[in-house]
Parts: sequence; structure tokens; C-alpha cells
Amino acid sequence: MKYPIQVNSEIGELKTVILHRPGKEVENLTPKYLERLLFDDIPYLPAIQREHDSFAEVLRQRGVEVLYLENLVAEALHSYELRTEFIGQLLKESRRNLNGSRAIVEEYLNGFSVEEMVKKVMAGVLKSEIEQEKKVHLHELMEDYYPFFLDPMPNLYFTRDPAAVIGNGISLNKMCEGARKRESLFMDFIIKHHPGFSEQDIPHWYDRDESYPIEGGDELVLSPEVIAIGVSARTSALAVEKLARKIFSRNSTIRKVVAVEIPKLRAYMHLDTVFTMVDHDKFTIHHGIEGPNGRMKIYILEKSGDPDRLAISERSNLTDTLKEVLKLQELVLIPCGGGHEIAAPREQWNDGSNTLAIAPGVVVTYDRNYVSNDLLRKNGIEVIEIPSSELSRGRGGPRCMSMPIYRNDI
Repeated sequence: MKYPIQVNSEIGELKTVILHRPGKEVENLTPKYLERLLFDDIPYLPAIQREHDSFAEVLRQRGVEVLYLENLVAEALHSYELRTEFIGQLLKESRRNLNGSRAIVEEYLNGFSVEEMVKKVMAGVLKSEIEQEKKVHLHELMEDYYPFFLDPMPNLYFTRDPAAVIGNGISLNKMCEGARKRESLFMDFIIKHHPGFSEQDIPHWYDRDESYPIEGGDELVLSPEVIAIGVSARTSALAVEKLARKIFSRNSTIRKVVAVEIPKLRAYMHLDTVFTMVDHDKFTIHHGIEGPNGRMKIYILEKSGDPDRLAISERSNLTDTLKEVLKLQELVLIPCGGGHEIAAPREQWNDGSNTLAIAPGVVVTYDRNYVSNDLLRKNGIEVIEIPSSELSRGRGGPRCMSMPIYRNDI
């Protein structure tokens, strides 16, 4: 079965999406290594899985085809050669933990079926899992303070970040943090080798081996002609320029890339944690990203006469910029938490602005953000709430947890 690639807006009716159901990687979190693995707390696996299943079921009930990352990877590794290549690349990118033990870890992974091997590398490989008699070198036999040969990947349920479909192409992202760098390897193999994708001519707007980081939470498709990209703690301005040049050279519809600088704070991790599109002329926003008098650093990137240079013009007001690039007379910015001094930062921390639009004016949100949800409804938005006690511990909301690969045009 082929899976067409097309995302020309943030709000077009969602038809196909990639999710990852949280697995054993979440249980391999411990307080000692939370910071290293980018978590603030440890979710309870049975509960987070129930909540994620509720999310997936909400999407299915609205006619969305749900694909699972772990299944797509296993289907992409459909030959011995591809499986060997995948394990080799994964171990190469995990070498800081292997400490000379690559051979025994490679042998261990090859002992699983392809489906179980994929789950195992996602969950992480503990040193204690390898049988003692297989450790033949001194460094393998001696105690090591760090328990993993392969780190777990607990952030994988945020499928938005490692790759993003923009128009008819894809950005295979270079992740910023060490704990997440390997995640885009999964989508790389899916796009190149899965029967549903590999036979299509899918343009690459960015590749994971580029020099500068960019993540999908910062990449928003506002219209067929306009994309917005956050310049954030996880996305470099140099990456935005490179992606813009590539898109302008190969895409016939995208005319403008709007680069929006946001504070480089963990709470404001990506642009979509403080700003999302919910209807043709309605957006959520956390006003904490604005400076005095609503001023921000915003730059519009366009083609110039020189293919090696971009035309860059500066703006300072988000509302005015959106009206300009989207050709709107009026628009509504719906403040997270109602802009209240307590409710706004609380609900933004729990991703009150991280909405997933599944059709114009229809969004999926976390139930815990009741102030923001009520305000969305008062502005004519249909809000579908999902349980979020455990999902929210990873610091990402419904948009973070989804990678749309096909939306209907609007």
C-alpha cells in the first residue's frame, strides 16, 4: 500500500498520521538519568498507553488513518541487508555508550525478530541483559556506572520532531539534543525503504546529516504558499535558511518562510508549544513569547535574483505579519490560559497551546487545560479533549505526538 505525502496547511482535514505508542523505553527512565533523557518525571506505562490509545481512537473516529512508527520501521527492514545496515548505523550513532562492545551488542540484537529488534532498540539495551559468558574483554567484564549499552528513546512518542512533511516533500531533521539524535534514523529508513514510500519521488527539504539542528515542532505549514519556522532552543537560524533555499529551488508553491524567534527556554521548547493554527483566521498563542508592546523578531524569507541568497525582510508584530502573509483582513489570537498571570504559564507548561487541528476549526487538546479549552470553544472552535495525566509528563501535547503525512487541501 502506498502512502501519499501532502501537507499544505495546518488545518486541512487530517487523513493519515504517524504515531508511536509509548513502550518499554518509558519504563527505562530513572530519576538519575531524567535530565540526560530530557524528561522531568517518569510516566506510569500502563496509564500513558491507555491515554495514547484514547488519542489514537479519537483520530480514528474522525476518519484518520493511524500508522504506527514501530510497525513502519519493521516493514521497512524487509531484507537481511537492510536489517544489517540499520543495526550498523544505529550502533555507529550509539558509540559513546558501547565502549568497545559493539560486536556483542550487534550479536544480541540479531537474535531478535525484526519486530522485536525494533522495539528493543527503542526501549534501550541494558548492560545486564548481555549474558556474562559473551563478555570476553576486560572492559566488558568490569563494572561500569552507566547501565545502558543503548540509551532508551522515551521521547519517541513525540513523532512530530524527527521529521515533518511540508507540501509534497519531507524534512528529515537533525535533532538538537543527544538523547534524540537517533530518532530521525527511523523515518530515514521508512522513507527510503518502506514499500509505501520508497517508490515515490519525495523531495527532501532537509536531511539528518546536515550541520545545523531543526525540529518538527518548529515547522508549521500555514498555507500552500507560507510556512512558519521557529528559531528556538532546538532549531538554528542557519538550518532555517538552508531549508528555505532548498524549498524555493524545488517547490513551485511555497513563496515565503516566516522565521519567528522565540525565547530559548525549556518551557518554550518549539514554536508549536506557544503558537498553533486552529482555523483559517484563528491561532492559539502564549503571550509570554512577546516583548514590550507585542514586539518580536520576525523575518520573512523569499527568493531573490541570486539562487545562493535569500531576500530577507524584518517584521516585529506577529498579528500584522500573519495578516500580511496569509492575506487576512482580521484574525483572532486566542491566548493560552486566557492570558491570566497564573493560568497562562501553568497551561502553557502543560501544552495548552499545542493543539492538533484535524479539520478547520476542530482541534484535539489535553483535558487538563480547561481554561484554554473553554476559551477555544467561546471562539467557535470544536475542542476534542483527551486524557493527559501521564502523556503531559513528557512536555508535549497532541501536535507534538503526531506526524501528519496527508491532509486534504482547504
